[in-house]
Amino acid sequence: MQKRILITGAAGFLGSHLSDRFINEGYHVIGMDNLITGDLKNIEHLFKLPQFEFYHHDVSKFIHVTGHLDYILHFASPASPIDYLKIPIQTLKVGSLGTHNCLGLAKAKNARILVASTSEVYGDPLVHPQTENYWGNVNPVGPRGVYDEAKRFQEAITMAYHTFHQVQTRIVRIFNTYGPRMRLNDGRALPAFIGQALRGEDLTVFGDGSQTRSFCYVDDLVEGIYRLLMSDCAEPVNIGNPDEISLKDFAEEIIQLTGTQQKIVYKPLPADDPKQRQPDISKAKALLNWGPKVNRAEGLKITYNYFKQLPASELHKLPKDFINK
Repeated sequence: MQKRILITGAAGFLGSHLSDRFINEGYHVIGMDNLITGDLKNIEHLFKLPQFEFYHHDVSKFIHVTGHLDYILHFASPASPIDYLKIPIQTLKVGSLGTHNCLGLAKAKNARILVASTSEVYGDPLVHPQTENYWGNVNPVGPRGVYDEAKRFQEAITMAYHTFHQVQTRIVRIFNTYGPRMRLNDGRALPAFIGQALRGEDLTVFGDGSQTRSFCYVDDLVEGIYRLLMSDCAEPVNIGNPDEISLKDFAEEIIQLTGTQQKIVYKPLPADDPKQRQPDISKAKALLNWGPKVNRAEGLKITYNYFKQLPASELHKLPKDFINK
């Protein structure tokens, strides 16, 4: 019998790449997305396939899927500051009610479920690099609290279903990821920098640019998620690339990559902006035999070429502001 997997947030950046991966692995993929931040263009190439079906549905409401399910990947959630500052209530609901619904479905179908958590559960970390046993430094009522706490609750209820109902659960803590199908206007540093370079604008860095990020190419992330799903590990696992860089240096890399002559301009640092972000991936290496393979120069070239091919209407579809997440 063909294995079946439900992927929530399937029309998003990560969800669409995961849909591709599981189609290629021979699964029947059921995609689900309410399209608040997802885009059908990311998965339109799958619509012609008999092993793919799509439901336009909000997972914060009751979920019904006919037939058996072997796996569930819960990736439905706004993931950029622009989104979760604009739709804070929906962000909290998809992390709480949406996760509850997915876990209930996993229990009913006796399916294994993997939920997408984030490095944001560490907040503005006081431990560097971040390990899975670090509990974080999070402001629950700050501007990022709606996302941070939604994901922290998501981890808590997932572990509760594992311990109380014996549901097979997996938790991935995703660090900054990039690649084709990212939204150019989603407010995060990498697409924001490339978009500004393509439009001939100066690159905006918040604060003095000394805050750090660690960027993982999407293919590496998908491989880590696949291995975690197939593993026996119920505890949270960091998946990301530990190659850390300051945002100032990263902006300079983008200027060099795009061959533009823009300069860097600095703006005040937003509230609760993390000063450091670097995953400790010792656990992923030991348990999953996983590590990133695509270096930043190679991944950025692929991503830049993708953005260059976007229509002008996408290039100039700008948010009111953005945050160097």
